[in-house]
Amino acid sequence: MDAKHQEDWLDRQLRQAAPYIDDAGFTWRVLQQLPARRRRRDSLRAVIVLGMALLASALAYVLSDGGRFLVVAMARMTALPTFWLLALAFGSGLILMAAGVVAAISKASELRP
Repeated sequence: MDAKHQEDWLDRQLRQAAPYIDDAGFTWRVLQQLPARRRRRDSLRAVIVLGMALLASALAYVLSDGGRFLVVAMARMTALPTFWLLALAFGSGLILMAAGVVAAISKASELRP
């Protein structure tokens, strides 16, 4: 039995085996006494992360002599034979496609009920 079918079977067994037990409103009273959910500061966190990323990018650019390593790498790539450039482009495309397939399969398995 694969994992998904086993989880479905276990879920079905647990739902059938545990009927609702009347607690005379105890659950409702406990939920009413819980503190309200605090709103998270996601926007502040996003601004901080974005600012730090921009600062790190600027620092890396300055420390790398203005991105000179990119110019050198591009100059080396222009010296490569056409076949090697084609193989590099094809290999990069395969790697990106494989990563996309893995991400899609992972997301699809998360969405299954």
